[in-house]
Amino acid sequence: MRYKAILFDLDGTLVDSIPDIAHSTNSTLMALGLEPLSQDLISTFVGKGTDHLVALSLQHATASQASAQLIERAQGIFAQHYQTRTQSSLARVFPGVIEGLRLFQKAGCQLALVTNKPIQYVPDLLQQMRLDAFFDLLVGGDSCAQKKPHPMPFLYACEQLKVDPSEALVIGDSSNDSLAAQQAGIDVLLVPYGYNEGKKVQDLNCDGIVCSIEAAAQWAASSNTTRN
Repeated sequence: MRYKAILFDLDGTLVDSIPDIAHSTNSTLMALGLEPLSQDLISTFVGKGTDHLVALSLQHATASQASAQLIERAQGIFAQHYQTRTQSSLARVFPGVIEGLRLFQKAGCQLALVTNKPIQYVPDLLQQMRLDAFFDLLVGGDSCAQKKPHPMPFLYACEQLKVDPSEALVIGDSSNDSLAAQQAGIDVLLVPYGYNEGKKVQDLNCDGIVCSIEAAAQWAASSNTTRN
């Protein structure tokens, strides 16, 4: 395999975490005296970090632009609820994830997780999902000065793993992943079952769309081309 490092998104790529996110979001809204939102709607807010998620949820729940004070208060409430959820998570690992991670490891690749989720939530969730032993590096939404779709988190991961971006492969589920990878000069595969803010990944520019992480490993193993 020509790739030395594989950089994975988390929510919507490896783990279906919407049950926990929706529960924490609605618990936050109800604590503020607001009506809960549907899980399907909340899933379209996922991708740019929890601060963005909370702000959009408040906007929909109040049908107006929330004040900075209300957003800050809601973010604190959300953090408390979500920390509790990750300790008794309802999330699940998507089919083909474990098999794919094992194939990448067997091929000698370094594996990194690059998510916009705050890093404080990541280790517990990975441990709950029994994915923690696979990763050489964890990069959260607050590990760098910028989040995806900025290329900084992917470039930081490559630097930490001591690989050139041309030797890495990103696997994600959204425009945040595809845009960040392209700007970083990294090949990118997308899975179609994730969130992508409610939009189809088929409309995004990427190097391939694969049905699972296992299929991504097979694609990578058979790929001998290099980016122009």
